[in-house]
Amino acid sequence: MQRIVKPKTQRGRRALEKKEPKIFENSKNALMFKGGNTSQTVTQILKDWHTLKKPNATLFTKKNATKPFEDQSSVEFFASKADTSLFMFGSHSKKRPNNIVIGRLFDGQVLDMVEFGVSKFTSLRDFKTLKTASGIKPCVVISGEFFEDSDDNRRIKNLLIDFFRGPTVEKISLSGLEHVISITATNGKFYLRSYRILMKKSGSKVPRVELEAMGPSLDLVLRRTHLASDDLFKRALKKPATAKPKKKKNISRDDLGNRLGRIHMKTQEFDKLQVRKVKGLKKRKNDVETDVTETATKKQRTQTVEAT
Repeated sequence: MQRIVKPKTQRGRRALEKKEPKIFENSKNALMFKGGNTSQTVTQILKDWHTLKKPNATLFTKKNATKPFEDQSSVEFFASKADTSLFMFGSHSKKRPNNIVIGRLFDGQVLDMVEFGVSKFTSLRDFKTLKTASGIKPCVVISGEFFEDSDDNRRIKNLLIDFFRGPTVEKISLSGLEHVISITATNGKFYLRSYRILMKKSGSKVPRVELEAMGPSLDLVLRRTHLASDDLFKRALKKPATAKPKKKKNISRDDLGNRLGRIHMKTQEFDKLQVRKVKGLKKRKNDVETDVTETATKKQRTQTVEAT
């Protein structure tokens, strides 16, 4: 039976409410942790990506004897403890040296996982250039025919975008774009590069854009995958009805983007319609007397008709 946690303090109650599912979810946080045996390369990879994904990242420095592909309960426990839905796990062994696992969770359970082997790595500190500020949303560039060959490869592409895309924002300022993450896949190998955007003078209003290698730089080899079933993945993509925008009736747009609407109104009585009072439209005494005489003659005519 699943144990129901009841808060004992107000602080504990707020912490549990923060972890509860919401109609509009918060930005996804990532957990970086390592296994029982790691190498210096794996440790530095976790530190570098934790630095780039701040403040939406948590780093566990202690070693944890866990194997995600054999036992997923430990991964789910650590993710629940840190309140994260993305994770990056690093390990090192003779059979799988310099091993990196990137995955995500749904409803507290592991949804997708992909295991990579690091064949080449250049750290963030090895690039003697300026770095971008923390908390900046990066531009993610995915290229390569590998991602369109099969449904599993498209799922890997979706996972990588979900992990590296950063927080969800409504508007983007062009001057605030400083970071580019490029992922290229060919022949089962993945080339992950990180660049800093430089905007230089071009003699016009539009600046000249250049990319400067900032690091980290990784060459990865695909090893194992653990992808959710189609039904579970479809369930994870489902949005509540309250989160969907309500459709506005009788409103459309033309080819030029102009907004057109249809308004339904009741029949108006123009005699009782309140308009702007103008001196020229006011009735004079002579006009009032003529109106009175006209109404009197009309009444006499109706009486004579009835009498006949």
